[in-house]
Amino acid sequence: MSNKDIVILGVFVADTAYRASRQPKIGETIIGNEFSLGPGGKGSNQAVAAALAGGNVHFISRLGKDDFANMAISLWEKSGITPHVTQYSNSYTGAAYIFIEDKTGNNAIIVSPGAAANINDDDITANKELIHGSRVFMTQLEQSLDAAGTALSFAKDGGAITILNPAPAQPLGENILKLCDFVTPNEIEAEQITGTPVKSINDAEIAAGKLLEKGASAAVITLGEQGALFKDNNQIIHQPSYEVGPVVETTGAGDAFNGGLAVALAEEMPIDRALRFACATASISVTRRGTAPSMPDRNEIDALIK
Repeated sequence: MSNKDIVILGVFVADTAYRASRQPKIGETIIGNEFSLGPGGKGSNQAVAAALAGGNVHFISRLGKDDFANMAISLWEKSGITPHVTQYSNSYTGAAYIFIEDKTGNNAIIVSPGAAANINDDDITANKELIHGSRVFMTQLEQSLDAAGTALSFAKDGGAITILNPAPAQPLGENILKLCDFVTPNEIEAEQITGTPVKSINDAEIAAGKLLEKGASAAVITLGEQGALFKDNNQIIHQPSYEVGPVVETTGAGDAFNGGLAVALAEEMPIDRALRFACATASISVTRRGTAPSMPDRNEIDALIK
């Protein structure tokens, strides 16, 4: 491993995406306008984003032995990601239902992680040296909080920069947050974790402060079209998003941001430039459909933040 390596623990799922004017009510059937099948899962999306943005990326996960697993393996090979993955014939590769609203491009998601739901400390211990030797380690909460905590602890002990993207949100105690150099919720996740509704940049500052009080070294709250708000014990930075083109789909924007942030930190960019790099990555992604397929390459990001 080089001292620039990014190690990501997370989940791959196959995204089944449905576009319609609205979601159906319980017991109701409506006609959709479009369907697509493609690669997804927060961890895998972030790995793709980081690899295309120039990172040397390793990805830890579990898969079934099925067509969706073949999709994952092909994606990682194409993207230049090194997988550290075990496969299980007695389970299945995860899948996600994604509803996308035609008018706004906003989304609602249900994730069923499959084999990856059983990621545990055995998976983490098997990759202890990999995690321990990383420059940046990142995880989310689509696998268990216990596994995430063990991996963050190994990374912290090795001197890595640690990032926790707390999605889906759940209560987080000091024992987890004190392992996080960066915690990166969106507005909804920040509210669910801190109890502070995030409707404005000022609200984001308050929520970020609560995350610091709970133990995180720094908080970055992603704010959709308003960009992102960074806070640590020394400074507050609001980084606006970039105007790239019409918003087509917001699915995967947070993953793009986190992947871009991981690369920027691995390259030791100062935090203001790291935020620009991450916001540029996300801003480009929302002009395209899909999650992993929407991630921009390094040349596109550099051209935007030049």
